[in-house]
Amino acid sequence: MSASVGKVTKTGKVTVTFTVKKEAVQGAEKIDLLCEHNGWQSVALKAQKNGTFKGSISIPADGQVKYQYKFKYTFADESVKFDNDWDAEGYTANPFGGENSFFSIVKE
Repeated sequence: MSASVGKVTKTGKVTVTFTVKKEAVQGAEKIDLLCEHNGWQSVALKAQKNGTFKGSISIPADGQVKYQYKFKYTFADESVKFDNDWDAEGYTANPFGGENSFFSIVKE
């Protein structure tokens, strides 16, 4: 898994691309990104032919410096599991006694 943060564009936005590696998919049929940039609303990642899941978001570069996120896995039996990015930049405590992954926006 990883969050790849792009450079700030002329429009003042940054594209962040999320990839869940094949070994991290854990048999899930669907994986959603949950991120504080949009009030924790689900953003579906697309299954790739190579077994990974991938998706991107675009956020304003003039907002926060760090954003928290998590992945939501949905399995064939409709069970759900939440997991952090195994390769996150870092982790921060959440209000539920666990941790969330985070990525940082670097303003050049």
